Order: sequence, then structure tokens, then C-alpha cells
Amino acid sequence: MSQARDHGGNHWSIRTPRNRVTEPAASARGRATARLAAGTPVLHLLHVLPVLIVSVVVLADFVGGAGMVWLPLLVAGPALAATTNGPRGVVCVGVLAAVLGATLGARDGVPGSELAALLSALAAVTVASGLASALRGRRDRVLAAVRSVAETAQHALLKPVPATVGPFQVAVRYSAAAAEARIGGDLYALIPTPYGVRLIVGDVRGKGLPAVGTAALVLGVFREAAYDEPDLLAVIDRIERSLARNLGSDDFVTAVVAGYSQDGQLQVVNCGHAPPLLIRESGSVEPVEPAHPAPPLGLRALAKHAPALDVVPFADGDQLLLYTDGVTEARDRGREFYRLAEGLARHVCDEPARTLTALHDELLAHVGGRLHDDAALLLIRKPTVREVLVPEPTVCGASGATESEVTPTRPTVRSV
Repeated sequence: MSQARDHGGNHWSIRTPRNRVTEPAASARGRATARLAAGTPVLHLLHVLPVLIVSVVVLADFVGGAGMVWLPLLVAGPALAATTNGPRGVVCVGVLAAVLGATLGARDGVPGSELAALLSALAAVTVASGLASALRGRRDRVLAAVRSVAETAQHALLKPVPATVGPFQVAVRYSAAAAEARIGGDLYALIPTPYGVRLIVGDVRGKGLPAVGTAALVLGVFREAAYDEPDLLAVIDRIERSLARNLGSDDFVTAVVAGYSQDGQLQVVNCGHAPPLLIRESGSVEPVEPAHPAPPLGLRALAKHAPALDVVPFADGDQLLLYTDGVTEARDRGREFYRLAEGLARHVCDEPARTLTALHDELLAHVGGRLHDDAALLLIRKPTVREVLVPEPTVCGASGATESEVTPTRPTVRSV
């Protein structure tokens, strides 16, 4: 699980105008590309492909008049129907192929014994394909049940984050690469505590249920320790001790843990994870690189030093994006990595939810509609005093929203 920090070069610092309007068509094109890449038209084509194959065989026989040269290919119709249709559809295609085969065989003067052999083969393939289709349908129903359970487990693990936590506007987008199970090893949490708002974004080594179990362990310890420990490094120590007791020697978790108190500063601890991106109120985007890099959680015994705090000023209007490597390591067909910092500069606005929606659409368009690794995005923003006192419409970037399309709502800043 490598961390791709330098894809696209080191030119992270990007200036972008605030509250600008770019062409709405850019985001619309991205969403359309993602939808087309999802493969819905292909599925419709596969459903009718068996009938098309039977039609092509019939047409070839009419044109060539070759009799038994083309007619045996009719068995491809019900065989292919088993992969996309139910048993009833397979039987319909088989009956259609048999009727057409008998008609064309009689027209071409095919001997009775050969025609009987052809129809017997069609019947056998149709029966076998129908049984295979029934088994496939049963597996699909089992998979749907597993997916439902997985989604429930995922929702229990990654609890919904409200739009406002403490003084922050918050937005989260999560996509699991294992679409069949819809469950992955990325984790995030953001909670208010007596010591300020604290948050974590991490990535568990591995996939599937073992990774989910580790993620549940990390989140459980974090939620408990974040509320109890006044020192953010003590929260890290609690997680580290728990992982040391429960993880194998090859397992680890990369994570960024951050905390915000009322002094206007962020405390950030980076444990082998991709650096968060800090978006200043002026519009500049820069990575929060750790001054003293720490090993991933679970591997401290192999390191010579403990994690250290990085203190980052966080003023009104600033934003912080935390993410997992499924975002920065996403590649297009040309094997080019997604440039997250540049995409963030294009789409950043004063509404975190709109910013992440535009980023997510662009990411899916970049990879062709399907991610190959879990991807999590968590964005927080501290509203300005003017926004709290005098709500104004927000003008976003390439997400396509204009002043007349955005509801002028702002969260009320409250102490944590």
C-alpha cells in the first residue's frame, strides 16, 4: 500500500481565484462520462445479443444457402443467453433457434437424421444453459444478501458525519473499490470533544473483512481516546498500544490524526499517510508535510522515534482536505495518476459538499467510472465571521453551481 505523494510533480502550491464561475459544462461532461463508463448500455446489448446471434446465423444461411454449414451455430444463442438472462429467457431463445433451425433445414433439404441431431443438440444446450442460468440467479441473490449485510456493517463502522461539527462545515465522500461487497479498509471519523474537534482519516493494509475488522478497532479506540485524552499524542499512543496487541506482524494502518482547539491552530500527526491539503482563504493549495515523519500505526516498534505534532495555523475561511491513497493513485487508461491538488484548485468553493461532489465526479471520469482502490475524502472548512453573521450565496468552481442555484445557508459557529 504505497503512498503516492509526488505524482504529477512537486508543484503543489496553486493559486486560484476565490468565488469564481467556470463553465458548468465541465462538471456535466465529467458526470456524463462517469455514467457512460458504468456500462449500462453494454448490459442492454448483452441481453439482446443471443437473439442477434441467432438472427445473424439465419441471415447467413439465407444468403449462402449452405444448409448444415451455418445451422449448428444456432446453439450459441441459448448458451450465451445463460450469462445475461433468466431460465425463461434461455428457453425462449432456445425455442426460437429450434424453430428457425427446423424451418431452414427443411428449406435447404437437410437430411432428416442430420436435422434431428441438430435439434437434439439445441435442446441439450438449452436445458444445460437454463440450469446454469438458474444457478447464476441463485448466486446473484446470495450476493445481494451479502451486499446488504456489508452495507449495514459499513454504515455502522463509518457513521454519517453531520454537515456541521463544532465550528466547521464538513463533507465526506467514500467509495469502496470492492463494488460487489461495497466494503473496504479506509476509515474516517470526526467528533467534538472537550478538547476541541478531533478527526482521523486512515487506510488499513489489505482488503475485505480482515481490513474492516482492523478499521473498526482503530475507530473504536480513537472515539474513546479522543474524548478522554487532553493530549493528541496520547490518543495516538492509545491506538498504537491497541494495535500492538491485536495486529499481526505484517499489518499496519496509515493515518492522519488532527485536532482543533479554540486557539485557531490545527494539531496534525501524520503516521505514514498521504499529507493533507490545506486550502487557504486566499485560494492557495499546499500540502501539510510532516516535519518529523512517523511510521504507520502498528509499526512503532520498528521505528527509532515517536510521532510528533505539527502545528498549522487555521484561520477563518481556511479548509483542510484529508484523503486516502485510492484518490492519488487512481490512474486513467494512459496510466496517469489523478492530480488531486490541481483538481481541488479547480473545484474548491465555500461549500465543502459541492467541492467534494465535483472532485468525486472528476475522479470517476479520470478512471473511467470504476475505482480500483478504496477512496475516502474528508473536507472541513472554518466559516468566516461575515458568513456566520450575514449569510451569502456561494459561487462554486467547476461544479456548475451559480449564485442563483446555491441556497444561502451557513452553519452557526459554536464552541466545542
